[in-house]
Amino acid sequence: MAFPLIRMRRTRRTEALRSLVRETHLVPGQLIYPLFLCPGEGVRREIGSMPGVFNLSVDEALKEAEEAAQLGMGGLLLFGLPETKDEEASGAWDDNGIVQRGLRALKVTAAAKKLVLIADVCLCEYTSHGHCGTVAKTADGYEVENDASVDILGRTAASLARAGADVVAPSDMMDGRVAEIRRSLDEDEHKHTPILSYASKFASAFYGPFRDAADSAPQFGDRRSYQMDGANVREAMREIELDLAEGADMILMKPAMPYLDVIRAARERFDVPIGAYQVSGEYSMLKAAFEKGWLEPERAMLESLIGIRRAGADFIVTYFAKDAAKAL
Repeated sequence: MAFPLIRMRRTRRTEALRSLVRETHLVPGQLIYPLFLCPGEGVRREIGSMPGVFNLSVDEALKEAEEAAQLGMGGLLLFGLPETKDEEASGAWDDNGIVQRGLRALKVTAAAKKLVLIADVCLCEYTSHGHCGTVAKTADGYEVENDASVDILGRTAASLARAGADVVAPSDMMDGRVAEIRRSLDEDEHKHTPILSYASKFASAFYGPFRDAADSAPQFGDRRSYQMDGANVREAMREIELDLAEGADMILMKPAMPYLDVIRAARERFDVPIGAYQVSGEYSMLKAAFEKGWLEPERAMLESLIGIRRAGADFIVTYFAKDAAKAL
C-alpha cells in the first residue's frame, strides 16, 4: 500500500502529534555538566576558546551545582587545575588536591543529593609535561610509560572516591587501568563506587579548546601513541570489551558528533550504560556559528544532542548542559 492511502505527513501536522510519535527523547536528567575547578576564591574566569565556560574556584562551583540541581540535570563531571604540576602528577592523587577539595565541599550540599558527582581520572592536568601518564626518556626521545601510569591512576581514583566521588571516570587510555582502578577502589573499601571508563577515546583535533580550559596541552609530542586512531571502529569495540572485562560499569565515547557510528556500534553490541562526550571543539564550533548568526542557537544545540541520543547514548556530557536544560 502506498500514497494516497498512506500519508506520512499525517502525524507531523501539529506539535502535539509530533511529540506523541517522537522516537528519541532528551531530558535534563540525561545531561552531565563539566566543571573546571581552580584554586582561589570568587574566581570565575571565562575560557577564551569556550564562550560561556569558566574556570571556577570551589565556592563558585557550588553555585553551579545548585543551579544544575534546580534544572534537573543528571550530574557534574569534575576536572582540576592544580596549584603546581610535576612529572609524577602528584596533585592528582593528593587527598588535598583541588578536585578532592571540591568534592568534599559539594558532598555536604543539598545539590549533591540530586546530582551524580563524577570525577575525571587522568594525569594530563597535573603533569608538568602535559601527557596522560609518566614519561621516560628513550633512545628515540621519550615514551609514555603504561604500567607506572596505571599505578598512579589507581591511587588517584581511590583518593577521589575517599573525597566523595560517586563515580570515577578514567580518561587516560592506558592499558589495564580499569583493572587497577577496580583493585584500588576495592582495597580502599570503595567496592560500590562505579567506574565510567572512557573506553574509546580517540586522538582528536576537537579537544583543542579543552586544553586551554585545563591547561593540559602536551609540552612535546602528541597523544597518538595511547589515544585511538579515528579510523578504527573494530579496535574501539575491542577496547570496550576489554574495559568491561576488567570491571568497568559504564562506558563513555569521546568525541561524540564525529563518531556517531562508533556510539551506534557500541549500542548494538554492548548491553551496558553508554555515555557520550560532546567535547570542547564540538561546543566551540557551534558557539562560533551562533555568534556569526549562521545557525539558530537553540535548535542547532538541541538537534546536535538529539543526534547523539539517537545514535545510542544514554547520557551526554556537554558544555551546553545548562542551556539545553533550560530549553527543555
